[in-house]
Amino acid sequence: MNFADGLLARRLEAAEAANARGCSSGPGAAVLEVSGGCAIFVGADSPLTHAVGLGLNGPVREEEIAAIERFFRSRGAKVVVDLCPLAEPGLLEALGGRGYQATEFNNVLVKRLAGTEIVLTPRVRRAVAGEDDLWSHTVGCGFFEQRDLTTEEMDVGRAIFRMPGALCYLAVSEHGEPAGGGSMAVRDGLATLFADSTIARFRSGGLHRELISARLNESVARGCDLATASTLPGSGSQRNYERLGFEVVYTKITLVG
Repeated sequence: MNFADGLLARRLEAAEAANARGCSSGPGAAVLEVSGGCAIFVGADSPLTHAVGLGLNGPVREEEIAAIERFFRSRGAKVVVDLCPLAEPGLLEALGGRGYQATEFNNVLVKRLAGTEIVLTPRVRRAVAGEDDLWSHTVGCGFFEQRDLTTEEMDVGRAIFRMPGALCYLAVSEHGEPAGGGSMAVRDGLATLFADSTIARFRSGGLHRELISARLNESVARGCDLATASTLPGSGSQRNYERLGFEVVYTKITLVG
């Protein structure tokens, strides 16, 4: 079993914060380092714009929360905080007192990689340089549930594709059509799997599990001891991860102020 404690949470949240920082290299993007975590601005309406990793290394002062609020609001964005339940307890109380409301939950899952075997993934391959738009469109179609994407929606995928250390993967249908994608990053022996997406008409065919397996293969090859991913509670994505040996270690809450 995987036991959730402060040490594990700090390792997982530090990796997520590092990945978030890596998505902040585009025009207008910005980072605020605060209280052991960071606030990332990629665009006013971007799902990549949020604060992460707060309160895992001690209390977060009111003036630090105020600085986060100014950081986002001065750029025309809502204040979005992804809060780990193992963060310093006073942070939740402080955010509640400032009128923050819960909008979403996400389960954080992990898998110990000792003994994990390499498996065949014939429908999945690594995306290569120059395929940023192909990957971004494929993943965006699944995420946004539509074929025609705006520039801002495409930019979400592009930011992930150019993230330092990101490894992006494409899945294809039996007829060779782009059908889904995902990404991963490796930091200090921890493989973080993220940006999972399958286009609606290709779901329920095992592509997502194959995308997970391809990234686990890479994680093992790179000597990682642990892999992690986040999913919506009770989702098909969570079931696929659990089928491949992942366990939920804690549930994060998204708060908007």
